Amino acid sequence: MTYPVLLGMLGTNEIIIILVIVLLLFGGRKIPELMRGLGKGVREFNDAKSNVKKEIEESANDVKNATNN
Repeated sequence: MTYPVLLGMLGTNEIIIILVIVLLLFGGRKIPELMRGLGKGVREFNDAKSNVKKEIEESANDVKNATNN
């Protein structure tokens, strides 16, 4: 069973309509503030992701070093 990707189904007209609705709902002054918040969230997510990756790699190295001794 396959599930269609939402953004793959949207055309240019649909995206323009969505952007106009967002502009009407939030107004021109709120959008930069929302984008800043979104950017901070994405940055925090990427930082957390890299920290988890680093911890996993360090743990793997510790296990490998412990088995070699």
